[in-house]
Amino acid sequence: MSDLQRIALSTGVELDVAISGDPANPPVILLHGFPESHRTWRDIAPDLARDHYVIAPDQRGFARSSKPESVDSYTPDKIVADLIALADHLDIDRFTLVGHDWGGAVAWMAALRHPERIAKLVIINAPHPLVFQRTMFDDLEQRAASQYIRAFRNPDLEKHIESIGLETFFDTSFSKHADLAAMAEDKAAYLDEWGQPGAITGMLNWYRASAIVVPEMDETPPRPAFLDGPFPPTKMPVLVIWGVQDSALLPSQLDLGAYVPDLTIEKINAGHFVPWQKPDAVIAAMRRWGV
Repeated sequence: MSDLQRIALSTGVELDVAISGDPANPPVILLHGFPESHRTWRDIAPDLARDHYVIAPDQRGFARSSKPESVDSYTPDKIVADLIALADHLDIDRFTLVGHDWGGAVAWMAALRHPERIAKLVIINAPHPLVFQRTMFDDLEQRAASQYIRAFRNPDLEKHIESIGLETFFDTSFSKHADLAAMAEDKAAYLDEWGQPGAITGMLNWYRASAIVVPEMDETPPRPAFLDGPFPPTKMPVLVIWGVQDSALLPSQLDLGAYVPDLTIEKINAGHFVPWQKPDAVIAAMRRWGV
């Protein structure tokens, strides 16, 4: 991928952004998730750059981008604001938006709040806000699979990570979801990004700032009213690419028909980190769909 550019946004943060391709071509913005960076797209951006203007930021809290201290600085509305500010800075009006994991959760939110800016939406193993919250209450398997979020919200987690070391955290973060041997050559890059001052806290603050309620397994908390009320549909064509071996996000997350009128689902035999496990399949799915 191209060299990183440092861009100061009107939202008050500075992001490192990988930009490739010709600005005259259709723009596509790629949003990574936890615990990664623009490198999520390392095998996908070069193909897109042949006929697109490709923008892949390191989002706030990650790698060397700004890391505001307060948890409140990581609420989804602020991260969506970064996306729109980045597009504005680059004089991009309408664009295709692609998001994986937390980047996909933000992409769903951006599509609901700024439909005038997002021409097409591509979601890769990321939960729709309504479906995810509903399954926390109604699907005990998904609730069980999401208990790690409760652990990530624990304010003592950083001390634990410090005590075991970043390398052990790397191995335990990915061991359930990916082939560690296949990631060996990327390990140094991850450890470098995670080792930046404040990076671990910045990344975890995405979970702490989220309004998603993750009940304990034996808990019956009050049910959020919005789960059973009307919910706005997406207005643009949506492609959902899904690695079916994902152990954190279960198939219940694909029950999207009521909220996504123009929906295409492509399933890939891969785990949660499908953008680098099966990049060729992701590219093929996007190209078939018209990206």
